[in-house]
Amino acid sequence: MLRLEQVSMSVNDSNGGNKDILHNIDLDFTSGKLYAITGPNGGGKTSLAKVIMGIYDLSAGQIFLHDEEISHLTVSERAHKGIAYAFQQPPRFKGLTVSDLLKIAYGDIDIMGLRKSLRDVGLCPEDYLDRDVGPGLSGGEMKRIEIAQVLARQATISIFDEPEAGVDLWTIQRLIGIIVNRFKDNPNCTAIIITHNENVLPICDEIIVLEEGRIRDRGTYQEIWPSIREDIECKRRLECRGEFGYEI
Repeated sequence: MLRLEQVSMSVNDSNGGNKDILHNIDLDFTSGKLYAITGPNGGGKTSLAKVIMGIYDLSAGQIFLHDEEISHLTVSERAHKGIAYAFQQPPRFKGLTVSDLLKIAYGDIDIMGLRKSLRDVGLCPEDYLDRDVGPGLSGGEMKRIEIAQVLARQATISIFDEPEAGVDLWTIQRLIGIIVNRFKDNPNCTAIIITHNENVLPICDEIIVLEEGRIRDRGTYQEIWPSIREDIECKRRLECRGEFGYEI
């Protein structure tokens, strides 16, 4: 369904040179599967997601969707082709209501559908449909609204960048259930989840470990967990102390 061949990405550094972020990534994602991309902070996970979405330009390699090369397509063109992306830090749109934002994703939908989409991510519709999508919403609220929007898209490829960030354990469990029901064994779509969360990793069919812009390992949860457990637990301790930043 989605295939990356020798994908590399670099950015300009402060000295006027190039800094390599991704190195010769070869990956394929098939329909009906859930994939997790994990690894140390700064390893390039979010950069890889944004290269797939077209937010960042690749410096070498090719990306194919249904065997059609999409490397040259813009973000909007890739969205029309069926790729959706939920940001690690969702953008805000002052002047739009939550209802407006969901209607953009859903198209023609009645009020009952809008209410259900918010309930699915643990938000009370009566409290949120008319709220402004601006600074008045917390990061966790924005995260859940954006996930509702991505789920509404019915996209071929849905990328979730740390969907658990800023939400409580109950909501994480609810989101896991929604993602499994929507994507697991569904022949029409694929989900890629960037995560370190111990509740999310076991539900994925395959885990891809990205470190220093390279694929360090890939396999099932049972195969990969022993080699990443210490890193995951260390990250969780840093997050609890508020000492962990965002991925690049």
